[in-house]
Amino acid sequence: MPLLEVQDLHVSFRTDDSIVNTVRGMSFDVDAGQTLGIVGESGSGKSVSTQTVMGLTRGAQVSGRALFEGRDLLAMTPVELQQVRGVKIGMIFQDPLSSLHPFYRVGWQIVEMIRLHDHAISKAQAKKRAVELLTLVGIPQPDSRVDDFPHQFSGGMRQRAMIAMAMALNPALLIADEPTTALDVTVQAQVLQVISRLQREFGTAVILITHDLGVIADVADEVVVMYGGMVMEQADRMTTFTAYHHPYTEGLLQSLPAYGGDRERLRPIPGQPPSPINVPPGCPFAARCDYVMDRCRTEMPPLAQAGTEMGHLSACWLPHDRASRERVRRKVIGESLPVSAEA
Repeated sequence: MPLLEVQDLHVSFRTDDSIVNTVRGMSFDVDAGQTLGIVGESGSGKSVSTQTVMGLTRGAQVSGRALFEGRDLLAMTPVELQQVRGVKIGMIFQDPLSSLHPFYRVGWQIVEMIRLHDHAISKAQAKKRAVELLTLVGIPQPDSRVDDFPHQFSGGMRQRAMIAMAMALNPALLIADEPTTALDVTVQAQVLQVISRLQREFGTAVILITHDLGVIADVADEVVVMYGGMVMEQADRMTTFTAYHHPYTEGLLQSLPAYGGDRERLRPIPGQPPSPINVPPGCPFAARCDYVMDRCRTEMPPLAQAGTEMGHLSACWLPHDRASRERVRRKVIGESLPVSAEA
């Protein structure tokens, strides 16, 4: 049984103009100790999906199920969710400076979070735990830095402090929403190493939300590719990078530097994502897809088995066997698939 099982999640927001359809029928599983990467362009619904699961999208119209340890998070009361957030599910957000209160010392904020959920622990014990956590995530001189304010920490250190706070109560699941976007490459790698090390030590499952496929390649076990509020492709990491099926996944990979050994030319995906207000019929990627067919503009393909790997799903009308897709690609683009790619 998966630790978290999200089934047919729909999330929309009512505005003065219309209804904004942010997430449309998303499903995924996360097992204990596993890292699930959710990747896609800005506005694809990545963050909204996990924030909704955590009860953080006030005013949204939500349907579907999100079973965590057998209980539906979407059906919980605010009090019940409060008992889950922080204790069993921790969260790390993109901008730690907006998540940490600027008027309170970092250590005090960790202490208060611990004591909120464990009334039996004293302030002294909680502060000792805070120092241990800052040491665990690699903050230098944690005994003194525990009394610093957030503005006295660098961006990378603030993010580490957020990881320490999220891991304070040893949650079963950690949701990391774009945790490295605002950091330089070196610090980004350090933060990812901290998350991976803590995951190994505590057996924590991780949902990593990002638009950076390089991050996904480093840490993810399973990958969900989102576009237009929907899951376009889902597979393990190796299959995603070497045996992808969906044209959107192909476009993301070909926009990476040095993908396929070609360092001189990038291939950006032309066009813009569809409006979540006026959702077009058919596949949301149809207007930007090189392989588009008439039925793509009118019928949304189901998320179905693709290729030979179990659990490899793709929402595309293209043939699933490599030979047939190779013929389509040569006819449309005039080039073969990369040698490592299979459909």
